[in-house]
Amino acid sequence: MVQFKNPIKDWRRRNSVEHTSRWVGQHEGFDTTPLPRLTWASISMGILVSMGGFIFGYDTGQISGFLGMEDFLRRFGQIHTSGPDTGNYYFSNVRSGLVVALLSIGTLFGALIGAPIADWIGRKFSIIFWCIVFSVGMIVQISATDKWYQVMMGRFVAGFGVGALSLLVPMYQAETAPRHIRGALISTYQLMITFGIFLAAVFNYAAERHQRGKAASWQITMGLSFVFAVILGVGILFFAETPRFDYRRGRHEQAKATMVKVYGVAENHYSVHLELEEIRVKLEAEKSKKGPIKEWLDMWRAPKMAYRLALGMGLQMFQQLTGANYFFYYGTVIFTGTGIRNSFVTQMILNGINFGVTFYGLYIVEHYGRRKSLMAGSAWMFICFMIFASVGHFALDRQTPENTPHASVAMICFACFFIFGFATTWGPMIWTICGELYPSRYRAKAMALSTASNWFWNFLLAFFTPFITSAIDFRYGYVFASCNVLAGIGIYFFVIEGQGRTLEEIDTMYLMGVKPWESAKFVLPDLEELDDKTRQRLEETNPELAIQHAATNEVGEPSEKPRVDSDEAHNERTSGLRDGELPEGFTLTSRAECLAQQ
Repeated sequence: MVQFKNPIKDWRRRNSVEHTSRWVGQHEGFDTTPLPRLTWASISMGILVSMGGFIFGYDTGQISGFLGMEDFLRRFGQIHTSGPDTGNYYFSNVRSGLVVALLSIGTLFGALIGAPIADWIGRKFSIIFWCIVFSVGMIVQISATDKWYQVMMGRFVAGFGVGALSLLVPMYQAETAPRHIRGALISTYQLMITFGIFLAAVFNYAAERHQRGKAASWQITMGLSFVFAVILGVGILFFAETPRFDYRRGRHEQAKATMVKVYGVAENHYSVHLELEEIRVKLEAEKSKKGPIKEWLDMWRAPKMAYRLALGMGLQMFQQLTGANYFFYYGTVIFTGTGIRNSFVTQMILNGINFGVTFYGLYIVEHYGRRKSLMAGSAWMFICFMIFASVGHFALDRQTPENTPHASVAMICFACFFIFGFATTWGPMIWTICGELYPSRYRAKAMALSTASNWFWNFLLAFFTPFITSAIDFRYGYVFASCNVLAGIGIYFFVIEGQGRTLEEIDTMYLMGVKPWESAKFVLPDLEELDDKTRQRLEETNPELAIQHAATNEVGEPSEKPRVDSDEAHNERTSGLRDGELPEGFTLTSRAECLAQQ
């Protein structure tokens, strides 16, 4: 007789608290109650600190609307002195490019100098400082009356704050959030960016509708930026410094108190004990670092690092070359050219789609993998841009768009389809891959370079787009379509699948030269089964593994190095940790690392 397993029973077993990261097992002398799924401290921290992402998105979204507002054009634009448009105001390509793009140059510098300042005065007070810098930039802009270069320089100064916050917000969340919800909380940063872009479009539409022709049409939207900066700058005062920064400064008890509050557990809870042990291991690893200049040089010479640095910067470049900011920065102007009477409404719809579908993007990244999702996204965006550009060039009457209403509607529809593809794949996933791409020793510096690449190409596109569109009109879309093809090919040949892998596993696969197209099904051998050269390279780029090994030798345990397994082997090997057992050859330090990987 055929026996069938009860699927409901298996589902309950897999989803019980004992099979989640909230369960810490049974450990004598420690509080081992399951971790709360959420606490008010973690929720409020996630929402408030992510306001830095909202500021970034809001500032990005508002400039698109400003370029199409009557009063903004009259004050800061130029006037036609001849031809059929005599007496009408407009922005020259140089002027519009500089007004839009100087923010990106500021963000580039802000991202680069934000990290050392954060290491000097702390993450908390750095956030306050950069909120002040951002506010100064907004004051320079909103006080402008008729000098376009004052708006330009104001955006440049505000860009310093935006760029630094784009680095500090994920850093603060990663160093404070409980491990079992850390990924979700960091993802709120991307959500808040899209929400900021959407809300800026809503405010632009409302202000232009009710204050048309007045300075208030753009000053209201711009002035609201202060509100969000104040919320973040003042609100962060009610939160503690990150536990990891406190621990590095010797404030161990304060670090522990912060973790207890955010986790929502007692001081003797086992998860707090493990987390502090992990912080100690990382601190010991950092002590082995050399001078800053030597570290930068060593990073480029380290095994497979030049390859990965180029890959990270290339991925960030292609994220910009997908063409998303073509719509976000110049959307209002673009859709005016298609004959849409109220392009502010269209921009609001596009930004609303961008915000809404990002939730789906956060789901598919862990359910379909990085490679498949990104390649599918590239193909999708290629098709959308090919149709958008073809309709815009061959079917749209660009002189009198009202004569071709169907072409205008088709372009709007495929712009929406494009935003769907970008927001669910290349928008959030490139940041995920760049976070997984580098070993722990060089992760901060390598991510700074990849982020700088993003802002650099952001500037180039923002500045040169007006020139290119004036020369080749909507055929500009063919350029982005081609870039999407190249991006998809690059993902296939160069990016290793990181779904379900630990950071050490991904690092090992790059060191071993695993073929990216075989990486999804590749089964990693145990660390001790690797050849000596690969194992030595892994310990060089992840010094905490060498420290763990030394720690086991000091206490007389077997000198077995921590392993790097496939998901199934890893779960089977470490399942004893859930029941309070310590695998052979592992110290408490190694144990912390194992639970961190799970």
